[in-house]
Amino acid sequence: MAHMGNDKVKVTPTPMGWRLLFEPWSSAIQDMEAWIAGERLHLGAEAEVIAGTWHGRPAIQKTRRPRTWRHPDLDRTLTRRRMTNEVKLMIWLHAKGASIPPIWDVDFEEGCIIMARVEGRQLIDVLQEDGASDGLLHGVGIAIRSLHRNGVTHGDLSTNNILITPSGESRLIDLGLANMEYELEGYGIDLHVLHEILGASHPDVKNAMKMVLDGYLSLDEKLGPAPKAPGGEVPSAKDILKRLEEIKTRVRYHGG
Repeated sequence: MAHMGNDKVKVTPTPMGWRLLFEPWSSAIQDMEAWIAGERLHLGAEAEVIAGTWHGRPAIQKTRRPRTWRHPDLDRTLTRRRMTNEVKLMIWLHAKGASIPPIWDVDFEEGCIIMARVEGRQLIDVLQEDGASDGLLHGVGIAIRSLHRNGVTHGDLSTNNILITPSGESRLIDLGLANMEYELEGYGIDLHVLHEILGASHPDVKNAMKMVLDGYLSLDEKLGPAPKAPGGEVPSAKDILKRLEEIKTRVRYHGG
């Protein structure tokens, strides 16, 4: 894995396969500052996200924020563990063709990840400003199932963490809470989070979750059963939707 600064950047997965992105010391690009910060995109409890350029290419820098209420040594250990998990999953998923941006650089000491910037608008803004156009939420369902078919749950499937590109494609972002998963419950909870957010934040979008689930199911119908993942069998889309219904029933029951 590359380091922040003007070190050589190693092979990185791209949509066209594996290739060397940059060789700063063997070309004119060596005189270019590696990371140039731009506007802040997000400041949350977990991380700060800043837009900028990485060797001249549009990028974002995600920096995990220290938890001051934790002992510094414990915080560094937990931060490094979560970053390692996020980076490994993102590199592996991108190489498998999942709809996520490639990672270009990592600095574990500073808690920073630099990745390609995906041009697009957050789904929350698209739904509030434009509504649900034909195929929009169907495509969201396909993107989620594409992630799930690789044995990974997102962990925070909100409409803030789904980007819609100018061409209308869906991209999942912020995999800080993602995990390898083989139990139905984890996949069902992923979908239930989105179900709750769509109902609460976008009640005027009729049949929103149905359109998502139609897209979710369609990928298995097109490609067949999910391939075996490194740690086990990935549940089918139909079984996950059954578990989603069970979760919704439990929530209604316990919620009175």
